[in-house]
Amino acid sequence: MPTILLTHTPDMLKNYYGERALAALRKSGEVRLNTSDKVLDAKALLEAARGCDIVVSDRQTPGPAEFFAAAPAELVAFLRVAVDIRNIDVAAASAKGILVTHATPGFIASVAEMAIGFMIDCGRHITEAASVYRSGKDPEARMGRQLKGSSVGIIGYGVIGEYLAPLCVALGMTVFVSDPFKKIAVAGVTQVELADLLARSDFVICLAIANERTENLMNAENFARMKPSAYFLNLSRGNLVDEAALAAALDARRIAGAAMDVGRAQDQKPSLALAARADVIATPHTAGLTPDAAEHQAFDTVNQVKDIVAGRMPPGAANAEKASRLARLKRV
Repeated sequence: MPTILLTHTPDMLKNYYGERALAALRKSGEVRLNTSDKVLDAKALLEAARGCDIVVSDRQTPGPAEFFAAAPAELVAFLRVAVDIRNIDVAAASAKGILVTHATPGFIASVAEMAIGFMIDCGRHITEAASVYRSGKDPEARMGRQLKGSSVGIIGYGVIGEYLAPLCVALGMTVFVSDPFKKIAVAGVTQVELADLLARSDFVICLAIANERTENLMNAENFARMKPSAYFLNLSRGNLVDEAALAAALDARRIAGAAMDVGRAQDQKPSLALAARADVIATPHTAGLTPDAAEHQAFDTVNQVKDIVAGRMPPGAANAEKASRLARLKRV
């Protein structure tokens, strides 16, 4: 049977893999666990992967060029328990014939529900009131904004946006979507340019893909286009937001507030400077942290390992044509 390294720290193993998936993975091979409480860097990963055929990696553990250059001869595949593989050097893996895979987005419903929760929290000042009460004081009764009759702008119409938009329509919201790579023809959803979306939306939800083209997509110019009464929500990646511009927009009250599950801190969490603000609602990158969502991606890798052991190319392969080492794995 193959030897499989699971890189998750004990806490990550509990939250992002789970006992059911671990038990299923063990049916395909001998599983080695990362028993330390630290994310493995390239050196530690090399040491841990000695004698391993497959690495199943958490989202924080990088797969840099120096790892693949010195990877053990037995290693045939590097599997990621996440969609995002930007911190894996796929070209370096390909040069060594090592397969790289990613999981599918099992967090669609979970993240969409968080977006709705953020809108309700922002519009009805829930966190603000709860915080005042917890300090032992009596909060001011403030007028809120209901979702029905409000407008929402969704930046990026990927799988989460596609799921979220009809929910917003069902809630009675006016729904605008901006995505230059899609043609959208959905009842109740209006496709507009980004500038128009920003100017017309009471809630702006950032769900665009993070890449070089979308780095700092939400900058000073775009925050200035928003209504002073509008809220900005980010559930994509921190890379899409110029944090200094967001802070300036909040300071000048050019927007009413923000909510974020992601940022530029470690593990894509919101930055402390923004998260600590009274006009910001922040969660520690947990929009997709539900049992259903976590198990979905864990079982993606369980099934990928099954395919690899059976001699099949698994779904989610990022470099299938370069994975020449797969033939080295002895079938059981």
